[in-house]
Amino acid sequence: MSLKIMNEPLVANNDGVNVKPELMEKEKLYHCIFNEKVILAYKDHQDFLNCYEIEEIDLVQKIKSNVDQNIDSILEDYMEKTNLKSK
Repeated sequence: MSLKIMNEPLVANNDGVNVKPELMEKEKLYHCIFNEKVILAYKDHQDFLNCYEIEEIDLVQKIKSNVDQNIDSILEDYMEKTNLKSK
Protein backbone atom coordinates (compact mmCIF):
# COMPACT_ATOMS: atom_id res chain seq x y z
CA MET A 1 0.00 0.00 0.00
CA SER A 2 1.43 3.37 -0.96
CA LEU A 3 1.97 6.17 1.51
CA LYS A 4 -0.46 8.42 -0.39
CA ILE A 5 -3.34 5.94 -0.02
CA MET A 6 -2.65 5.57 3.69
CA ASN A 7 -3.02 9.34 4.09
CA GLU A 8 -6.28 9.65 2.15
CA PRO A 9 -9.45 10.13 4.22
CA LEU A 10 -11.63 7.99 1.93
CA VAL A 11 -10.27 4.87 0.22
CA ALA A 12 -12.01 1.92 -1.42
CA ASN A 13 -10.46 -1.54 -1.42
CA ASN A 14 -11.68 -5.13 -1.84
CA ASP A 15 -13.14 -5.19 1.68
CA GLY A 16 -15.13 -1.96 1.41
CA VAL A 17 -14.58 1.73 2.00
CA ASN A 18 -12.17 2.92 4.66
CA VAL A 19 -13.11 6.32 6.11
CA LYS A 20 -10.70 8.33 8.25
CA PRO A 21 -12.60 11.43 9.41
CA GLU A 22 -9.60 12.63 11.37
CA LEU A 23 -7.86 13.29 8.03
CA MET A 24 -10.80 15.24 6.56
CA GLU A 25 -11.01 18.98 6.24
CA LYS A 26 -14.34 20.40 7.37
CA GLU A 27 -16.86 21.12 4.59
CA LYS A 28 -14.69 19.49 1.90
CA LEU A 29 -16.25 16.78 -0.27
CA TYR A 30 -14.35 13.51 -0.67
CA HIS A 31 -15.22 10.64 -2.99
CA CYS A 32 -14.18 7.19 -4.11
CA ILE A 33 -15.58 4.46 -6.36
CA PHE A 34 -16.71 1.17 -4.82
CA ASN A 35 -18.77 -1.58 -6.52
CA GLU A 36 -19.75 0.72 -9.41
CA LYS A 37 -21.03 3.34 -6.96
CA VAL A 38 -19.64 6.72 -6.02
CA ILE A 39 -19.24 7.12 -2.28
CA LEU A 40 -19.31 10.73 -1.08
CA ALA A 41 -18.30 11.88 2.38
CA TYR A 42 -17.68 15.13 4.15
CA LYS A 43 -17.26 16.37 7.69
CA ASP A 44 -19.50 19.32 8.51
CA HIS A 45 -18.67 22.33 10.69
CA GLN A 46 -19.82 20.39 13.80
CA ASP A 47 -17.53 17.45 12.97
CA PHE A 48 -20.44 15.20 11.94
CA LEU A 49 -19.55 12.76 9.18
CA ASN A 50 -22.00 12.74 6.27
CA CYS A 51 -21.88 9.89 3.74
CA TYR A 52 -23.83 9.36 0.53
CA GLU A 53 -23.91 6.75 -2.19
CA ILE A 54 -24.58 7.46 -5.87
CA GLU A 55 -25.78 4.59 -8.04
CA GLU A 56 -26.91 6.58 -11.10
CA ILE A 57 -24.98 4.78 -13.87
CA ASP A 58 -24.45 7.82 -16.11
CA LEU A 59 -23.19 9.95 -13.23
CA VAL A 60 -20.88 7.21 -11.92
CA GLN A 61 -19.38 6.76 -15.39
CA LYS A 62 -18.89 10.50 -15.82
CA ILE A 63 -17.08 10.74 -12.48
CA LYS A 64 -14.93 7.69 -13.28
CA SER A 65 -13.97 9.02 -16.72
CA ASN A 66 -13.19 12.55 -15.51
CA VAL A 67 -10.88 11.85 -12.59
CA ASP A 68 -9.00 15.12 -13.11
CA GLN A 69 -12.16 17.25 -13.05
CA ASN A 70 -13.47 18.66 -9.79
CA ILE A 71 -16.28 16.39 -8.55
CA ASP A 72 -18.19 19.44 -7.30
CA SER A 73 -18.52 20.74 -10.86
CA ILE A 74 -19.58 17.32 -12.18
CA LEU A 75 -22.30 17.07 -9.52
CA GLU A 76 -23.41 20.67 -10.12
CA ASP A 77 -23.70 20.05 -13.89
CA TYR A 78 -25.67 16.88 -13.27
CA MET A 79 -28.09 18.62 -10.89
CA GLU A 80 -28.69 21.44 -13.37
CA LYS A 81 -29.28 19.07 -16.29
CA THR A 82 -31.67 16.87 -14.31
CA ASN A 83 -33.49 19.72 -12.54
CA LEU A 84 -32.41 18.50 -9.10
CA LYS A 85 -31.11 21.87 -8.02
CA SER A 86 -33.26 23.53 -5.37
CA LYS A 87 -34.84 26.79 -6.40
